[in-house]
Order: sequence, then structure tokens, then C-alpha cells
Amino acid sequence: MEQKTFQLNDIVEMKKQHPCGTNRWKIIRLGADIRIKCMGCSHSVMMPRKEFVRKMRKVIETAES
Repeated sequence: MEQKTFQLNDIVEMKKQHPCGTNRWKIIRLGADIRIKCMGCSHSVMMPRKEFVRKMRKVIETAES
């Protein structure tokens, strides 16, 4: 199984679409829980890291270091 790598301020694609119509999310907090913000409507969601890794499809844009 491939290890998914992501960092703060990355734009990721989730498996399920948000009700506003987009599935692009920005990672705004990392830790045991991860907070992501919808790029369409700016709604933010916090979820456990394990659940996030399972629901994330791929990294679309990486953050500039």
C-alpha cells in the first residue's frame, strides 16, 4: 500500500464531493486531527487523521515551502 504524503496548505481531492459541488479542499491544520477547508464555499471540517487518509484521493497542488 502506497503511503499518502501531504502537508499544511496542500490542496487535496477527496473521494466524495461536497454539497456545494466541489471536491477540492485545503489542509489548514495538521496533527492527530486534520482540519480541511472547502475551496468552493470555505466550509471547514475537522476529522481524525486515519479517516482523512482513507477519504483522500490525491494531492492536487503542493504548498510552497
